[in-house]
Amino acid sequence: MKQAQRLKSVRYDIRGPVLRRAQQMEEAGHRILKLNIGNPAPWGLSTPEPIVADVVYNLGAAQGYSDARGIYSARVAVAQYYQNQGVTSVQPDDVMLGNGVSELIVMSLQALLDTGDEVLVPSPDYPLWTGAVTLCGGRAVHYRCDENAGWLPDLDHLAAQITPHTRAMVIINPNNPTGAVYSRQTLLDMLELARRHQLLVFADEIYDKIVYDGAQHHTLAALAPDVPIVSMGGLSKTYRAAGFRSGWLAVSGFTGRDTDYLDGLQLLANMRLCPNVPAQHAVQTALGGFQSIEPLIGPGGRLYEQRERAWQELTAIPGVDCVKPAGALYLFARLDPAVYKIHDDERLVIDLLEQQQMLLSHGTSFNIDEPNYLRLVFLAPTDVLGDAIGRLGTFLSTYQQ
Repeated sequence: MKQAQRLKSVRYDIRGPVLRRAQQMEEAGHRILKLNIGNPAPWGLSTPEPIVADVVYNLGAAQGYSDARGIYSARVAVAQYYQNQGVTSVQPDDVMLGNGVSELIVMSLQALLDTGDEVLVPSPDYPLWTGAVTLCGGRAVHYRCDENAGWLPDLDHLAAQITPHTRAMVIINPNNPTGAVYSRQTLLDMLELARRHQLLVFADEIYDKIVYDGAQHHTLAALAPDVPIVSMGGLSKTYRAAGFRSGWLAVSGFTGRDTDYLDGLQLLANMRLCPNVPAQHAVQTALGGFQSIEPLIGPGGRLYEQRERAWQELTAIPGVDCVKPAGALYLFARLDPAVYKIHDDERLVIDLLEQQQMLLSHGTSFNIDEPNYLRLVFLAPTDVLGDAIGRLGTFLSTYQQ
């Protein structure tokens, strides 16, 4: 029985052959240190108790289908969240809840794309965006982010990728995998390109509250009330509720002429019946309550100190460089090609896995061309990170392809 032909060109390598090899090793009795995905719970970063309590308290009322867009209290909370960020036009009817942002990414692209339509996606990217564009019959056109400029988008390269077939632009800020936090001027310049070419903008802002060293996240929709923007966020990272699968989108900047797209989005929401109802009851408490992420991201906070330790030790390995992330949960490290002659980075991480029982993600899985990057998640405690980076240094000291 063959898979659908359209899947042949869809890639999602961060859960691909490398993970399957790790699972085989676990089944054989090996203990694998997994620093490959941003999953807080295994490292003791638990969902705040008030959020869990509200979900439990409302279980009795969460047994039936909800409105296809999500329960009203959650949509009000999301609308108020964006209003407080300066997106004053957003109302509860402009909000849609989803089974994580992942579902909403696919739905929002399905509602937009016909075969051959193009979407501008950053390189490196969160690979679901590229995979979902392809799955929807579109073509992901990657715009370069410049490592020498702190991984900010190369605006000239971005502008050069726009064609008559371009329908939308994806902006991931703070960025996964690089940890870049975009300046206000960078975002304004990107929005001006979208305005000039009448593009829909997808704002992936799942890490909006996870920033370090005084970096400021600018809510994209607040900068351009006249540009159609689909803003996305959720509970998985800031609120450490990855398994709840509770995300949202909010639309802004749409006019009466744009309702056809929104009608399509509503159709897709209706077809899935509704998002996970119990987890929707977490949204109001999460957004309106104490922001427990804040003690974690400042000096002395756990995420801050883990980032510091991991970055310092990683860049101490000869031939390894890394732009210090200003946001998110990842280090995107470069292996100097003059020191490490890597031509297959998937082979590299499999060899690392088999020799050191440690799982990282290879750079080309994030749709970057050069095969000399690795992504390391710094959610683990500092002693675990120190051990992991020590293993990586030992491995690299003798590794050849």
